[in-house]
Amino acid sequence: MEQSILELSDADIYQGNHLVLKDINISLKRGDFVYLIGSTGSGKSSLLKTLYADIPLLKGKGQIVNYDLRKIEDKEIPYLRRKLGVVFQDFQLLMDRTVFDNLNFVLQATGQLETKENSKKIQNVLSRVGMATKEHKMPYQLSGGEQQRIAIARSLLNNPPLILADEPTGNLDPHTSEEIMHLLEEISSSGQTILMATHDYALLLKFPHATWKCSNGSIATTVQKTL
Repeated sequence: MEQSILELSDADIYQGNHLVLKDINISLKRGDFVYLIGSTGSGKSSLLKTLYADIPLLKGKGQIVNYDLRKIEDKEIPYLRRKLGVVFQDFQLLMDRTVFDNLNFVLQATGQLETKENSKKIQNVLSRVGMATKEHKMPYQLSGGEQQRIAIARSLLNNPPLILADEPTGNLDPHTSEEIMHLLEEISSSGQTILMATHDYALLLKFPHATWKCSNGSIATTVQKTL
């Protein structure tokens, strides 16, 4: 039986007091790669924020990486987020420290203080994203594509079963975007689940995967590329 990573049933998604998505029924299994698309204001960001418990789920059922989104307590949220990798459009790297120190900061912030063990984890994730020789570089010394690879490496540090990628190619040129897509597909093929919000429909055509489209307050799901 396939392992369920995410399941929302009859869920309503709010932004403040405003209902943005109603009666949502979606699920992800281990190794799935799904695009999340829709126009600005259609609810994509609110859905992602609900999934990492930045917005509470007030109606319906929701479980993600074995956490109940209706019942999760504030003290549990940091532990939920350790089981999620989040990749942002603008990289969100700390510009005043090296690549190694960026990644080590995340590990230490989650209570992992063993220096040798941290070094092994950092080397492992940098190797996975093709950046093994860049650990002593400062972020500003890297290209946009390289910075996004570091951001993806950061999302992999705790070996999360689910990665939420919010417009990960939004600030990249088409060639670099394709390189990042190949990397994300490699990660997915290794068994990690990816939910990727995007406005780049050219990528959907070149790298077809199942798609969730936010529109008119609901989510339409397809198993094929969509426009």
